Amino acid sequence: MYKNNLTSAYKYALISVFLWSTVATAFKVSLSYLTPEALVLYASTTSLIVLFVILVIEKKLPLVIVHIKNNSLLIVVLGTINPFLYYLVLFKAYDLLPAQEAQSINYTWALMLSLLSVPFLKHKLSKYDIIAGIICYFGVLIIATKGAPFSLNFSNIEGLILALASTVLWSLYWIFNTKSKSDSTVSLFCNFLFSFPLIIIYFIYTQPLTLPDISGLLSAIYVGLFEMGITFLFWLKAMQSTINTSKIANLIFISPFLSLIFIYFILGEPILLSTIVGLILIIFGLIFQQKLK
Repeated sequence: MYKNNLTSAYKYALISVFLWSTVATAFKVSLSYLTPEALVLYASTTSLIVLFVILVIEKKLPLVIVHIKNNSLLIVVLGTINPFLYYLVLFKAYDLLPAQEAQSINYTWALMLSLLSVPFLKHKLSKYDIIAGIICYFGVLIIATKGAPFSLNFSNIEGLILALASTVLWSLYWIFNTKSKSDSTVSLFCNFLFSFPLIIIYFIYTQPLTLPDISGLLSAIYVGLFEMGITFLFWLKAMQSTINTSKIANLIFISPFLSLIFIYFILGEPILLSTIVGLILIIFGLIFQQKLK
């Protein structure tokens, strides 16, 4: 039974890794047609619809009312962060930075999660966290300066700040999410449901209403399906299919390197040596922290 469970876990995890590897490219393709605000609107709408269909199929809709009644304040906090603020900031970062830079920096969210767990969850900061932080953020420095870390000459300081801010928002989302004891699909749907009016209001406030380009709309639907919605559920399924979650979790480190292949061949971005070196440092720092803590 364990072998079968582990096989299923690998299958779901590898599907997730592959799909997540495509989203950096999908972000840039979408943003060539849409503003970040429009991409948040269309992608989150797609995800909301998909999550609703999943709840109907799994007969979990009654749980939505229960979750809203018991966790209304938590839903407000989580929904404001994700998808509204997180994806707005993330897409703005992708709009300003090359895909290879934005996606590499975004992977430091796991380290940011450890750092923010100190004040919010009262975790202790170990020496391994500090060493991992130095390694990871030196990798970020190499990427952001295109291989000249001591020059402090950033290619796009605004994009860098937004990319780092997205890691703060994503980490806060998971920290506050520890308060939720509800079904994960139900909780995610409620977050998207609450944030939907916020996204619409912000969209209308910031830009004129126009019909989206069909190519932009289709790419936004792809983002909504495979970044915000279905892929997360595949990953959750992988985690639930085996007790040996560490082996499965390590597969996520394949994703950024596989992503570079899509970025190169689909977007035509030349992959810089500084990006590869910086990304290796980031992944090494995360694995170092994970193995030694």
